[in-house]
Amino acid sequence: MEVTDSIRQYVESKASRLPRYYNGIQSADVILSVDADQSVVEIVVTASRKSTFVATQRGDDMYACIDQCVGKIVGQLRRHKDRVRDRQGPPRGQDTQGGAV
Repeated sequence: MEVTDSIRQYVESKASRLPRYYNGIQSADVILSVDADQSVVEIVVTASRKSTFVATQRGDDMYACIDQCVGKIVGQLRRHKDRVRDRQGPPRGQDTQGGAV
């Protein structure tokens, strides 16, 4: 499909906000297509430590599909960041009871 400048700018503005949710992002690929009169948006984000996040959305409005797809990726990135943070244990200077050492 032919991507217009307005769609390109919209996708770039949305994708530029993704590092706010997880700073280990290495690349983000956005695939836009039209299949049977429906817009199809797929976002593939590659992060550090071989983590890959994929979201796909199909619908009538390309802009709405982009928004929903970005929302799915943001949810995946937040869950991943929480899991990584929980694995690391309590911050330094605190014991397991939550008080200072």
